[in-house]
Amino acid sequence: MDLRTLSGTATLGLAPRPESVRRARDFTRSTLHGWRLPEQFDAVALVVSELVTNAVRHGVGVRPTTFDEEGHAYDGGERSAVELELMRCSGRLICAVQDPSAAAPRVGEMDGVAESGRGLHLVECFSDGWGWRALAGERRGKVVWAVFRTGA
Repeated sequence: MDLRTLSGTATLGLAPRPESVRRARDFTRSTLHGWRLPEQFDAVALVVSELVTNAVRHGVGVRPTTFDEEGHAYDGGERSAVELELMRCSGRLICAVQDPSAAAPRVGEMDGVAESGRGLHLVECFSDGWGWRALAGERRGKVVWAVFRTGA
């Protein structure tokens, strides 16, 4: 990717909770709408959902929700453990999800009956390519990315 052709970037920090997947999809919808790429939403949202789900489930583990005295959920001052970044660059859209785990993502066995284990297979099918890399320096963890051709 040539960063000189970067025409847009949007970043969202996410708590390590299952409800963050919906928040990531909503963020993706509004970002793509703002970039005038609404036709990309279905495929990109599916991939965002899978990557964020994997990051929450395997990258940090799901933490229980914290409640105040009135029963309202809050984040307890947690820092975002997962970060979603969308980048628009030279006819491509890149979706990158960062988490604190150094463990490599694994493509699971395809099982037509199982409700889990298909995430990276879906990422392969709905994106134009995907990969991952370990973070360098003092930053711990990894980033898993997927790329989509936009034609724009």
